[in-house]
Amino acid sequence: MAGGDHEGNFFSTTVLTGITPDNDAYREEFFGPVASVYRVGSEDEAVELANDTPYGLGSYVMTNDANQALRVADKIDAGMVFVNAVGLEGAELPFGGVKRSGFGRELGRFGADEFVNKKMIRVGG
Repeated sequence: MAGGDHEGNFFSTTVLTGITPDNDAYREEFFGPVASVYRVGSEDEAVELANDTPYGLGSYVMTNDANQALRVADKIDAGMVFVNAVGLEGAELPFGGVKRSGFGRELGRFGADEFVNKKMIRVGG
């Protein structure tokens, strides 16, 4: 729809539309100024489309309906889901993905737990 130019490793801001499952861009994980825009007929179709990828680092849900935000965020298969905002990551929060976007978490308490050995001791009555 717009952009798509590149020079070396520089890519201009790009908007992709009309992407079909047989197109390479349908399942690519873009790291750059690329927006893939799809039209869906229902919330369930949107969730199905969002989950139809081998990747799962982060996703975004934009809505004015708080119940819908939580319902959809819960159904999305990604390590992180941000609602109504971009860039909410923080050093105190766990960071990580699922599927081919990794496993485990970095940062925050959950990230620190990846680097420690824990021992459980239980004493009976």
